[in-house]
Amino acid sequence: MTPKYEPFDAIFNRAATRHNGEAFLKQSLSYPLTSNELGRISDDRWLAAMTQKIFQSGINWQVVRNKWEGFEDVFFGFDIEKMTLIPDEMWEEKAKDIRIIRNLEKVLTIRDNALMMYEAQQEHGSFAKLIADWPSSDITNLWRYLKKHGKRLGGNTGPYSLRVMGKDTFLLTRDVEGYLRNRGIISTGRDTQAALLSAQAAFNHWHDESGLPYCQISQCIAFSVNA
Repeated sequence: MTPKYEPFDAIFNRAATRHNGEAFLKQSLSYPLTSNELGRISDDRWLAAMTQKIFQSGINWQVVRNKWEGFEDVFFGFDIEKMTLIPDEMWEEKAKDIRIIRNLEKVLTIRDNALMMYEAQQEHGSFAKLIADWPSSDITNLWRYLKKHGKRLGGNTGPYSLRVMGKDTFLLTRDVEGYLRNRGIISTGRDTQAALLSAQAAFNHWHDESGLPYCQISQCIAFSVNA
Protein backbone atom coordinates (compact mmCIF):
# COMPACT_ATOMS: atom_id res chain seq x y z
CA MET A 1 0.00 0.00 0.00
CA THR A 2 1.44 3.37 -1.05
CA PRO A 3 1.77 5.83 1.86
CA LYS A 4 -0.26 9.02 1.72
CA TYR A 5 2.40 11.70 1.52
CA GLU A 6 1.78 15.19 2.88
CA PRO A 7 1.70 17.70 -0.01
CA PHE A 8 5.06 19.38 -0.27
CA ASP A 9 3.44 22.82 -0.36
CA ALA A 10 2.17 22.16 3.17
CA ILE A 11 5.66 21.16 4.32
CA PHE A 12 7.21 24.22 2.68
CA ASN A 13 4.65 26.65 4.09
CA ARG A 14 5.04 25.26 7.59
CA ALA A 15 8.82 25.53 7.28
CA ALA A 16 8.53 29.14 6.10
CA THR A 17 6.22 30.00 9.01
CA ARG A 18 8.66 28.50 11.51
CA HIS A 19 11.74 29.92 9.83
CA ASN A 20 11.10 33.66 9.56
CA GLY A 21 9.18 33.63 6.29
CA GLU A 22 9.52 32.32 2.76
CA ALA A 23 12.30 34.68 1.67
CA PHE A 24 14.51 33.84 4.65
CA LEU A 25 13.84 30.12 4.22
CA LYS A 26 14.87 30.18 0.56
CA GLN A 27 18.10 31.97 1.48
CA SER A 28 18.86 29.21 4.00
CA LEU A 29 18.60 26.33 1.53
CA SER A 30 21.58 24.55 -0.01
CA TYR A 31 22.20 24.23 -3.73
CA PRO A 32 23.80 21.07 -5.12
CA LEU A 33 26.47 21.00 -7.81
CA THR A 34 25.72 19.75 -11.29
CA SER A 35 26.98 16.35 -12.41
CA ASN A 36 29.65 18.04 -14.52
CA GLU A 37 30.84 20.08 -11.55
CA LEU A 38 30.93 17.02 -9.30
CA GLY A 39 32.85 15.01 -11.87
CA ARG A 40 35.59 17.64 -12.03
CA ILE A 41 36.40 17.40 -8.32
CA SER A 42 39.68 15.56 -7.82
CA ASP A 43 39.46 12.29 -5.88
CA ASP A 44 41.87 13.51 -3.20
CA ARG A 45 39.24 16.08 -2.20
CA TRP A 46 36.63 13.35 -1.81
CA LEU A 47 38.98 11.38 0.43
CA ALA A 48 39.77 14.51 2.43
CA ALA A 49 36.09 15.34 2.91
CA MET A 50 35.19 11.84 4.03
CA THR A 51 38.17 11.69 6.37
CA GLN A 52 37.20 14.99 7.94
CA LYS A 53 33.65 13.76 8.59
CA ILE A 54 34.97 10.52 10.08
CA PHE A 55 37.26 12.38 12.48
CA GLN A 56 34.50 14.85 13.38
CA SER A 57 32.26 11.99 14.51
CA GLY A 58 32.06 12.03 18.28
CA ILE A 59 34.13 15.17 18.89
CA ASN A 60 33.84 18.91 18.41
CA TRP A 61 34.00 19.65 14.70
CA GLN A 62 36.12 22.77 15.22
CA VAL A 63 38.86 20.69 16.84
CA VAL A 64 39.22 18.77 13.57
CA ARG A 65 39.11 21.92 11.47
CA ASN A 66 41.86 23.48 13.59
CA LYS A 67 44.08 20.47 12.91
CA TRP A 68 43.21 20.11 9.24
CA GLU A 69 46.33 21.72 7.79
CA GLY A 70 48.31 19.09 9.69
CA PHE A 71 46.18 16.32 8.21
CA GLU A 72 46.83 17.61 4.70
CA ASP A 73 50.60 17.63 5.36
CA VAL A 74 50.80 14.24 7.08
CA PHE A 75 48.72 12.48 4.41
CA PHE A 76 50.31 14.09 1.32
CA GLY A 77 47.19 16.02 0.39
CA PHE A 78 45.21 12.75 0.41
CA ASP A 79 46.70 11.69 -2.92
CA ILE A 80 44.95 8.39 -3.66
CA GLU A 81 47.91 6.57 -5.20
CA LYS A 82 50.25 7.60 -2.41
CA MET A 83 47.75 6.44 0.20
CA THR A 84 47.57 2.99 -1.38
CA LEU A 85 51.37 2.62 -1.34
CA ILE A 86 51.95 3.44 2.35
CA PRO A 87 53.09 0.30 4.26
CA ASP A 88 51.25 -0.76 7.43
CA GLU A 89 54.05 0.26 9.79
CA MET A 90 54.06 3.80 8.34
CA TRP A 91 50.33 4.13 9.04
CA GLU A 92 51.04 3.38 12.68
CA GLU A 93 53.72 6.07 12.73
CA LYS A 94 51.44 8.61 11.09
CA ALA A 95 48.77 7.91 13.68
CA LYS A 96 51.23 9.15 16.34
CA ASP A 97 51.96 12.46 14.60
CA ILE A 98 51.12 15.40 16.87
CA ARG A 99 49.95 17.45 13.88
CA ILE A 100 46.79 15.34 13.62
CA ILE A 101 44.23 13.85 15.98
CA ARG A 102 45.96 10.65 17.06
CA ASN A 103 43.48 7.83 16.56
CA LEU A 104 44.87 4.77 14.77
CA GLU A 105 41.47 3.24 14.01
CA LYS A 106 40.28 6.40 12.28
CA VAL A 107 43.63 6.93 10.56
CA LEU A 108 43.35 3.47 9.00
CA THR A 109 40.05 4.47 7.40
CA ILE A 110 42.10 6.75 5.13
CA ARG A 111 43.88 3.70 3.73
CA ASP A 112 40.68 1.70 3.33
CA ASN A 113 38.71 4.53 1.74
CA ALA A 114 41.61 5.33 -0.59
CA LEU A 115 41.49 1.70 -1.75
CA MET A 116 37.74 2.04 -2.36
CA MET A 117 38.40 5.11 -4.50
CA TYR A 118 41.30 3.47 -6.33
CA GLU A 119 39.05 0.56 -7.30
CA ALA A 120 36.38 3.00 -8.48
CA GLN A 121 39.01 4.75 -10.61
CA GLN A 122 39.79 1.48 -12.40
CA GLU A 123 36.13 0.92 -13.25
CA HIS A 124 34.74 4.43 -13.74
CA GLY A 125 37.77 6.59 -14.50
CA SER A 126 37.48 8.40 -11.18
CA PHE A 127 35.64 8.11 -7.91
CA ALA A 128 34.18 11.55 -8.61
CA LYS A 129 32.61 10.25 -11.84
CA LEU A 130 31.00 7.38 -9.94
CA ILE A 131 29.44 9.89 -7.54
CA ALA A 132 28.48 12.35 -10.28
CA ASP A 133 26.73 9.70 -12.38
CA TRP A 134 24.79 8.14 -9.50
CA PRO A 135 21.16 9.33 -9.69
CA SER A 136 19.76 11.08 -6.63
CA SER A 137 16.55 9.12 -7.20
CA ASP A 138 18.58 6.13 -5.95
CA ILE A 139 20.77 7.97 -3.44
CA THR A 140 20.19 5.53 -0.57
CA ASN A 141 21.89 2.81 -2.61
CA LEU A 142 24.90 5.13 -2.94
CA TRP A 143 24.87 5.40 0.87
CA ARG A 144 24.86 1.61 1.03
CA TYR A 145 27.72 1.43 -1.49
CA LEU A 146 29.85 3.73 0.66
CA LYS A 147 29.05 1.73 3.79
CA LYS A 148 29.83 -1.60 2.10
CA HIS A 149 32.98 -0.66 0.21
CA GLY A 150 34.35 2.06 2.47
CA LYS A 151 35.19 2.27 6.15
CA ARG A 152 33.16 4.16 8.76
CA LEU A 153 30.93 5.68 6.09
CA GLY A 154 27.69 4.24 7.41
CA GLY A 155 25.05 6.13 9.38
CA ASN A 156 25.04 9.80 8.42
CA THR A 157 28.82 10.04 7.80
CA GLY A 158 28.63 9.04 4.13
CA PRO A 159 25.53 11.14 3.38
CA TYR A 160 26.99 14.19 5.16
CA SER A 161 30.20 13.79 3.15
CA LEU A 162 28.20 13.73 -0.07
CA ARG A 163 26.19 16.79 0.97
CA VAL A 164 29.24 18.86 1.91
CA MET A 165 30.83 18.07 -1.47
CA GLY A 166 27.73 19.18 -3.35
CA LYS A 167 26.03 15.89 -4.24
CA ASP A 168 22.26 16.24 -4.14
CA THR A 169 21.18 14.05 -1.25
CA PHE A 170 18.64 14.16 1.50
CA LEU A 171 19.75 13.40 5.07
CA LEU A 172 18.08 11.22 7.65
CA THR A 173 18.75 13.62 10.51
CA ARG A 174 16.87 13.22 13.78
CA ASP A 175 14.23 15.73 12.62
CA VAL A 176 13.77 14.19 9.18
CA GLU A 177 13.68 10.64 10.52
CA GLY A 178 11.19 11.70 13.19
CA TYR A 179 8.93 13.28 10.58
CA LEU A 180 9.01 10.16 8.39
CA ARG A 181 8.19 7.96 11.39
CA ASN A 182 5.35 10.19 12.55
CA ARG A 183 3.86 10.02 9.05
CA GLY A 184 4.18 6.23 8.96
CA ILE A 185 6.59 6.33 6.02
CA ILE A 186 9.25 4.34 7.86
CA SER A 187 8.70 2.02 10.79
CA THR A 188 11.75 -0.25 10.88
CA GLY A 189 15.34 0.48 11.95
CA ARG A 190 16.83 3.59 10.39
CA ASP A 191 19.44 1.76 8.28
CA THR A 192 17.32 -1.21 7.19
CA GLN A 193 16.68 -1.70 3.50
CA ALA A 194 12.95 -1.28 4.07
CA ALA A 195 13.43 2.10 5.76
CA LEU A 196 15.86 3.36 3.14
CA LEU A 197 13.63 2.29 0.25
CA SER A 198 10.59 3.91 1.86
CA ALA A 199 12.47 7.14 2.53
CA GLN A 200 13.80 7.19 -1.02
CA ALA A 201 10.31 6.67 -2.43
CA ALA A 202 8.94 9.56 -0.36
CA PHE A 203 11.70 11.94 -1.44
CA ASN A 204 11.29 10.88 -5.06
CA HIS A 205 7.58 11.73 -4.76
CA TRP A 206 8.27 15.20 -3.29
CA HIS A 207 11.01 15.84 -5.86
CA ASP A 208 8.65 15.02 -8.72
CA GLU A 209 5.93 17.14 -7.11
CA SER A 210 8.04 20.21 -6.31
CA GLY A 211 10.93 20.09 -8.78
CA LEU A 212 13.27 20.98 -5.91
CA PRO A 213 16.61 19.28 -5.23
CA TYR A 214 16.58 16.48 -2.66
CA CYS A 215 18.80 18.48 -0.30
CA GLN A 216 16.30 21.36 -0.21
CA ILE A 217 13.36 19.03 0.40
CA SER A 218 15.27 17.50 3.29
CA GLN A 219 16.04 20.90 4.76
CA CYS A 220 12.43 22.05 4.42
CA ILE A 221 11.22 18.98 6.30
CA ALA A 222 13.75 19.65 9.07
CA PHE A 223 12.70 23.31 9.28
CA SER A 224 9.03 22.32 9.25
CA VAL A 225 9.32 20.27 12.44
CA ASN A 226 12.00 22.24 14.25
CA ALA A 227 11.07 25.78 15.22
